[in-house]
Amino acid sequence: MRETEHGTRRHAQQFGTYGAWLNPSSGDHARIGYAPELEDLGFRTIWLGIGAGTRGSLDLIEQVVSHTRTAMVASAIINVWRIDPHSVAYRYHQIVDRHGPRVVLGIGLGHPERVEDYTSPYRVLEDFVDILLAQRVPAEAIVLAALSARTLRLASARTLGAHPYLTVPEHTRRARDIMGDNAFLAPEHKVVLTDNPSQGREIGRTMVRDPYLQLRNYRKNLQRHGFTETDVAGAGSDRLIDALVASGDPSAIRRRLDDHLTAGADHVGVQVLTAEPTNSPMPAFRALAQHLRA
Repeated sequence: MRETEHGTRRHAQQFGTYGAWLNPSSGDHARIGYAPELEDLGFRTIWLGIGAGTRGSLDLIEQVVSHTRTAMVASAIINVWRIDPHSVAYRYHQIVDRHGPRVVLGIGLGHPERVEDYTSPYRVLEDFVDILLAQRVPAEAIVLAALSARTLRLASARTLGAHPYLTVPEHTRRARDIMGDNAFLAPEHKVVLTDNPSQGREIGRTMVRDPYLQLRNYRKNLQRHGFTETDVAGAGSDRLIDALVASGDPSAIRRRLDDHLTAGADHVGVQVLTAEPTNSPMPAFRALAQHLRA
């Protein structure tokens, strides 16, 4: 882990070194049920993936907060094109007034393939942040799903920090250099618990290929960090899938996740992949928990 005075130590007690990242394919009811056990297993932060079709309601966040005691609960992510920032601020204050300040608003730009009027995206994101801050949402309760240098600088200057998705440690290293030592940096990383490398790659490829390799923001970002156009084409090269999805036993997975910490991350959101998207990730989280205590 980097020997600096950045948030690796400042944020560890609040967020933990590893968080549980829950995919929307599990369904809201199941994720509400997983949350108390994840907290008991030692995960101090629960990241709630928000599907592309949702309007960004904070109802799920409130349900998970109400079913846990101390865990931080973060949205990943609220799409700025799909919900009014005033509504987000209003619901944020409702939740923290009822349950305490355990909510983190992860917000981001989504993808041009999924937004009809994807114009001036940086300005839209900046305005969204400005409105949240003007509505008294603390900067420490906001993180941006930042990939580019420009959005990473915005995350560092105006919010707690960044929650990059589908990245590799090379991006984490660059993000830390751009954001400086004080910003919170919490990349997501996918894992498959398996003793069969071929199976791990197959499960990982299914998730990465569709939808992520169909979205140019992700493809371009990966090409900025060591991958070729061939790597990101089609279903993705083996090299790409292996870099984006850590597979193996718990010790091997921990070593891969720690590459982000060495590169400058404060925290890693761990997304468990299973053979079927609707299968419970909890058996893997139980097996990983004792190896991810930090």
